Amino acid sequence: MRDKIKMNSTGTTKDGRKTGTFRTTTKNKRTMTEKLKKKYYDPRAYNAATGKVGMHVIFEEGKL
Repeated sequence: MRDKIKMNSTGTTKDGRKTGTFRTTTKNKRTMTEKLKKKYYDPRAYNAATGKVGMHVIFEEGKL
C-alpha cells in the first residue's frame, strides 16, 4: 500500500544552483494521488536575506 518517495529540495546555493538535498519517505498511494510538498530544513540552502547558509525550504516529491 505504501510507496517510497524521494523529496527533492527547492533551495539554491549562493551560486544559484540547486542544493541536491533530498529526503526519503513513504506515502499511501490510495489516498494521496497528488504530488506531496512539505517544508523541511535544508542545511545547504543559501538565505539571501541573512547571508547565511541553512534554512527551511519546500521539498517536492520526485522519482526514487
